[in-house]
Amino acid sequence: MSGRDLFCQPRRIRHGAALTLVFASVLVAGAATGSFGGSDAKQPSTESVVPAGHDDVTEAAERAMADGKSPMEAAERAVSRSGDRWSAVYSQGEYEELEEALDGQYTGVGLSARRESDGRIEVTRVQPGSPAARAGIRKGDLLRGVDGEDVTGRPVTEVVSLLRGDADDAGAGSRVRLRLQRGTHTWSEVLSRARLSTDSVTVRRLARGITLIKVTAFTKGSGDRVRDAVDRAPKGGGIVLDLRGNSGGFVAEAVTAASAFLDGGLVGTYDVDGDQRVLHAEPGGDAARPLVALVDGGTMSAAELLTGALQDRGRAVVVGTRTFGKGSIQMPSRLPDGSVAELTVGHYRTPAGRSVDGRGITPDLEADDGALQRAETVLGGLGDAS
Repeated sequence: MSGRDLFCQPRRIRHGAALTLVFASVLVAGAATGSFGGSDAKQPSTESVVPAGHDDVTEAAERAMADGKSPMEAAERAVSRSGDRWSAVYSQGEYEELEEALDGQYTGVGLSARRESDGRIEVTRVQPGSPAARAGIRKGDLLRGVDGEDVTGRPVTEVVSLLRGDADDAGAGSRVRLRLQRGTHTWSEVLSRARLSTDSVTVRRLARGITLIKVTAFTKGSGDRVRDAVDRAPKGGGIVLDLRGNSGGFVAEAVTAASAFLDGGLVGTYDVDGDQRVLHAEPGGDAARPLVALVDGGTMSAAELLTGALQDRGRAVVVGTRTFGKGSIQMPSRLPDGSVAELTVGHYRTPAGRSVDGRGITPDLEADDGALQRAETVLGGLGDAS
């Protein structure tokens, strides 16, 4: 298991629901952040969406508040009774953090980490320019403690929460003491947390003119960054679109990314309480360049929608392992105490009508270890064929 201090999953939330927000972000938060692009009719509209299933949760919260009890706890009980694995209740602060992360901003020190089989917490990445980078922390260092608490053996989500200072609602400028180890050398660093930008899209050049575009989440602006990367790729060179570990995000951004590879047409369909909607790509994308999409069991939600569109439209060869299988739509409702409840209101389908929820997407070519090398080989064949 791995994590970054950006992606802290609040302890009350069921696994996988945190930060994915997915269609909820498009249907609600997207309108507030401008990710719809104004009144674009091709993007989902919030005005006619009435999540009927939220009535019971809202009523339970209102009754609890009238009785002097916790509306959030009452909502959590109502959500639990629904049996929906993707339903969740967020405190006001937790929900703000999720929206903040999808906007491409977070407060932290710039570390990504994973827990090894022996329980050690290993630094897997240090964000350039971050407080951790300025302190000289490197990939491969071991994180032994945070603010005097031993973190060895603890879930990464808890370690991330400590790094962010969630319990104290720590903001930019607050301090955190880390205990680290490199080889046999151990030392302590005191870092000041900072407001950092996510780098959800990274680009690098591979051999034979191939461009690798890695998208870790569909945060605000990521679709345009994918499109820019395609425009700047060497002419005639193939592209590997790496969606492994992509936890989802704004569907509008995934549709924009699809528009980089499709000359218009259908990206997917979805329903909200039985009302059918469609998602279309913008015309003018590069529909001829050789393309391979890399996926795995961590490819979720909006990333699965994009993968399914490229596969169904015959636009990409999908390489990797079966994707996660989250194709449901959550809709948020504000509760009386400012907390937010989300319940599933519908599901999406690929252009060919395939349901992703609970099934995932099966790649065209199975590959686990060496998946990137397999993708490069496939692109060599596609280039020859063209």
